[in-house]
Amino acid sequence: MSTAAHPVAPEELMAFLDGELPTAQAHSVSDHLKQCADCSNLAAQLGETQNRLASWNVELLPAHAEAAIRQSAEQHGSHLKNFLPRWILETRSGFGWKPLLALSLVTIAALILTSHAGQSPRLAHYAASHTISEVGGVAGYPGAIGGSGQPITDQQSRALSKQVVTLNSPGIAADSNGLLHGLGDHTTNSSVIDAMIARTASLSIMVKDFAASRLSLDSILVRHHGHTAQLNASTSENAQRSITASLRVPANELTATLAELKSLGHVETESQSGEEVTQQHADLVARLKNSRETEQRLQAILLQRAGKIADVLAVEQEIARVRGEIEQMEAEQNSIEHRVNFATIELQISEEYKAQLNNSSPSASTRIHNSVVAGYKGAAETLLGFVLFFAESGPTLLIWLVIILIPALLLVRRFRRAAAAF
Repeated sequence: MSTAAHPVAPEELMAFLDGELPTAQAHSVSDHLKQCADCSNLAAQLGETQNRLASWNVELLPAHAEAAIRQSAEQHGSHLKNFLPRWILETRSGFGWKPLLALSLVTIAALILTSHAGQSPRLAHYAASHTISEVGGVAGYPGAIGGSGQPITDQQSRALSKQVVTLNSPGIAADSNGLLHGLGDHTTNSSVIDAMIARTASLSIMVKDFAASRLSLDSILVRHHGHTAQLNASTSENAQRSITASLRVPANELTATLAELKSLGHVETESQSGEEVTQQHADLVARLKNSRETEQRLQAILLQRAGKIADVLAVEQEIARVRGEIEQMEAEQNSIEHRVNFATIELQISEEYKAQLNNSSPSASTRIHNSVVAGYKGAAETLLGFVLFFAESGPTLLIWLVIILIPALLLVRRFRRAAAAF
């Protein structure tokens, strides 16, 4: 079975049957087995192989073979007695044979360990080849188990080697459990990750020469490869001038930049802080990697599977959703890395303001002229206001006057008639 046509590799099926896959990957493999007939047949064959291995019992040694082994052992024992010196065999106690026996055991153990150390690569290669041959027998070539029971030929062995070359030289080394895609120890990076610190500083400086300090600030940013994120300047006449700025400088040049900024004048307040974002960045990188792998698998499914239009549209929608998450996480990653690479300086520069004694107010004639003009404008506006008021409210007032005046006149006439009658 080719992994190009099937996203699930044979070793992943074996790990799935053994129950060694993570939960998410196990669900993915299970869903694939429900849809793919080839993988289902391979899983059934692998399960049958496991059952045969579980039910395989080692037969007892025949009686005649056991007797032959005992006879051979007795013969070797008699030869050993003839070979060893008599004083070693006859020594029953004391200090004779025990040191020699201990030395012999140590020597034999050292030879065995040396032999195993030299042969371990060959044994590992043989074990891998033997396992691959058994899997190949299940897939269609008769192997030691699950086939016709006959040993494979050299031609079949070469064919199997071509099919499973990825297992002999995988792109990812097998972990301590023997899995290529499991939760093994190869997924953990043993190297120590440097701490990622987002540094922030705040300065409040009082300067004597405001104009020179403004020019010096620009030159400091140029020398240290920084830039201004935000700047507000207040340069009102006959008032204290000030600058409030948010600066970005490389993290490795923060100390030098602060030293030059302090030289501009008297430092009133200063503060520095650092936020560690190592874990946040690591989590974001892991999520981004998983999302990219998910996108690749979805694109492979979209290219290799020709199903219903609804299924294709569902896959495309899922790809669009995953792509949106990837772009959002990439933006977050770039933001975190920018915060780490460029430190932030909140700067406030204020001028030592001294009030001036010179009288800069206008002359008396100018002030009189301005007052006359202002009075004329005020009178004209007042007269115009009355006209506009009556023009706007006159009809309403006239109606109310008629409504109120007529009853009032009637009451006055009645009162006069009553007074005349008395």
